[in-house]
Amino acid sequence: MNDSLEVLFLTCALEILTLRKEIMAKATTMDDLLAAHGDSIKQLTQGDSIVGTVLSIRKHEVLVDLGAQGIGLVPRREIGYYRNLNIGDEITASIVDTELDNGYSLLSLRKAAKDRGWDEVIARMEAGDIIEVTPYDANRGGLLVEYDGVRGFLPVSQLSAEHYPRVGGSDKDEILQRLNILIGKTIIVRILDCDRKASKLIFSEKEAIKDGLAARFEKLTVGDKIKGVATGVVDYGVFVNVGGIEGLVHISEISWERVSSPSDYVKVGDPIDAIIIAIDKDRLSLSIKQLTEDPWMTEVDQFKVGDRVEGTITRITPFGAFVQISSAVEALVHVSELGGSDDADPEKVFVLNERKEFIVLDVEKDSRKISLSLVNKPKPKAKSKE
Repeated sequence: MNDSLEVLFLTCALEILTLRKEIMAKATTMDDLLAAHGDSIKQLTQGDSIVGTVLSIRKHEVLVDLGAQGIGLVPRREIGYYRNLNIGDEITASIVDTELDNGYSLLSLRKAAKDRGWDEVIARMEAGDIIEVTPYDANRGGLLVEYDGVRGFLPVSQLSAEHYPRVGGSDKDEILQRLNILIGKTIIVRILDCDRKASKLIFSEKEAIKDGLAARFEKLTVGDKIKGVATGVVDYGVFVNVGGIEGLVHISEISWERVSSPSDYVKVGDPIDAIIIAIDKDRLSLSIKQLTEDPWMTEVDQFKVGDRVEGTITRITPFGAFVQISSAVEALVHVSELGGSDDADPEKVFVLNERKEFIVLDVEKDSRKISLSLVNKPKPKAKSKE
């Protein structure tokens, strides 16, 4: 059936070409041509769009009937754009060359689609519409996107809290790995900027969701308990997606105990329960530890001034050493309590993780401080007489 249709259309095409040659032979002026065909003939112009009917689909080309304006040819390199075409289909193409050596006009479906796409893009941007896009590739700077035949870019900085690749140390390889996960997934965006002449098209997910986020922010207050998902774990804390709103649990708010590395407590993708402790312009400050009672306040009651306690050295600093005297209570031995001389060196007095005996000098519950002194601290050296 398709072969017979192709023969029929080719026969028609030949008749059209024959008729055009006869008219051209008889008509010596443009006025003669217009008189023969009325207003149906319009001079082909490079870059214009034209509507035609698919005449023939071959392995290397598609022929298009342009009516009185002849036959158009779409080359093989655009095979992807006519994969679903059938003989008799009406198509819109862009004129690349008005006349090839074989008498055909060179057409482009790709350029016509792109021109229509730019018209659509500009209209969407002017209207502020929210649209859906699907990234087809990624680089370290963001996602590559195509909308209605026009290729554009969705920068990392314009991704929402849900999709932003929060990684420790700005690891570029890990950023790319996280972005690759978004390839093929539908993302809602607004068009942030477009320039047809410069072939520039920038999308923003942040802009698409900002109205909804503003409404959600209004419903939140300090003290609210929230549920979210960890989207990034860095040296200074954990980023959390709270229904599209970005939250941060600072390292000091992860646990009541001392936290050396947030990654020891949370992994990307973990569900997070937290409480809002502050609301900034576009981010929530969260606390995980404040959902539970502070064990320090309970355990500190067992220590009184003058008590002898045993503890483990956890940190050594120039101004003294920190000592774990219970599971939740850490105290300080100030350098002034080391005895010996004014320039005593804590590094020479203490060894990490060793256990020593101390005397409780002071307990400041409100400021969460306990001061200690060595039980057997060295006596100050006598000053030599001149």
